[in-house]
Amino acid sequence: MAKIKSEDLGTQSISKLLVRQAVPASIGILVMSLNILVDTIFVGHWIGSIAIAAINVVLPVSFFIAALGMSIGIGGSSIISRALGANNKDKALSTFGNQITLTLLLTITLVVFGLVFINDIIPAFGGKGAIFEPAKIYYRIVLYGVPILALSMMGNTVIRAEGKPKFAMYAMMLPSVSNLILDYLFINLFGWGMEGAAWATTISYVVCFLFIVWFFISKHSELKLSFPHFTLQFNIVKEIASLGFVTLSRQAVVSITYLLMNNILFNLGGATSVTAYAIVGRMLMFAMFPVLGVTQGFLPIAGFNYGAQHFSRVRESINTAIKYASILATIVFVLLMAFPVLITKMFTTDVEVIKQTPSAMRWVFAATPIIAIQLIGAAYFQAIGKAKPALLLTLSRQGFFFIPLIFILPKLYGEFGVWVSFPIADTLATIVTAYFLNREIRKNLITKIE
Repeated sequence: MAKIKSEDLGTQSISKLLVRQAVPASIGILVMSLNILVDTIFVGHWIGSIAIAAINVVLPVSFFIAALGMSIGIGGSSIISRALGANNKDKALSTFGNQITLTLLLTITLVVFGLVFINDIIPAFGGKGAIFEPAKIYYRIVLYGVPILALSMMGNTVIRAEGKPKFAMYAMMLPSVSNLILDYLFINLFGWGMEGAAWATTISYVVCFLFIVWFFISKHSELKLSFPHFTLQFNIVKEIASLGFVTLSRQAVVSITYLLMNNILFNLGGATSVTAYAIVGRMLMFAMFPVLGVTQGFLPIAGFNYGAQHFSRVRESINTAIKYASILATIVFVLLMAFPVLITKMFTTDVEVIKQTPSAMRWVFAATPIIAIQLIGAAYFQAIGKAKPALLLTLSRQGFFFIPLIFILPKLYGEFGVWVSFPIADTLATIVTAYFLNREIRKNLITKIE
């Protein structure tokens, strides 16, 4: 196979590039999502349905800290893609070095904070009653590995920014496979329960990190760092922060959403409703893998060509990404509408959970065919370095629409009001994003001369 260079992002056909970038990204997300899915199935069958709810309580906390790495990664990768497109390798190297320093400083600080206030954080995120003790066991162990996960997520986005999607895919696949193997050993064979599930997850983070370190010190990477690159530079940190804040804000809202949903559903239906949401949440992570893969593949293509001032190619990448993602989202929608009961039974044998979850799943995914516009539109503004519209559009679905809806509709319609909030928020966010994306294309892409 011929060596892939970042310059290919500005010369090869958009369709070919998007497939080459999106397929590995989709496979990587698929394997990672399958890991989460199967991990949940293992935990549900080998430990119990309460363990599923316990992990769901911990996820928003650990994911938020790890999302710092992803935020710094995506923010910096936007800079790196545009710098490589403009043939400014020095800026690309300094940005990468600053990403590593920032990720370590911030995540370690938050992990210490998270461990000190463990007894307050877990109940706040819905870890009450029988859920508290297993959640505490899982939380403490997983948090130790979160800085490693954050570095891995950051490094993965940089690999993609270099135009090396296959290596980014491998980085996502290795920890997923290792986690499932360790789950079987630690939970099923050794009988370690929640501790086994937590250690399997933490060790898998280390596997991912080691692979990413190998990539950057090998001949495959164009970014060879030296010590001065790790010194924080205000202008670079400011640019990383402004763009990375978009991703961090999205994950912060996701964490707040988990907090609110776990508490609202616990009050409405107890642990059964929290477990139902945990299963639906896993499907949100898993089923959308091809759409998220297209979105991930789109980012470096749009960023590189915008940096190289190939505006017609930027327009083409937007249209192609929306078309591919919409087709895939519709396929996901059809499958989920057809088999919600079968999917639920994969996770648990609890009769009450099986009774409640399928209807919830159908409502949560009801607007799936149209969400590609929202995802690609928000990603476009982030790819080209326009932080404010990227932030507003990224937050529109959950921050501006979904969270207000789950405060209003459950008071009127009970638990049904929670589930119907999902498609309403998706539809409203898509309409807003379509408007701003269309205006941006007409104003800044069609009128610019290449």
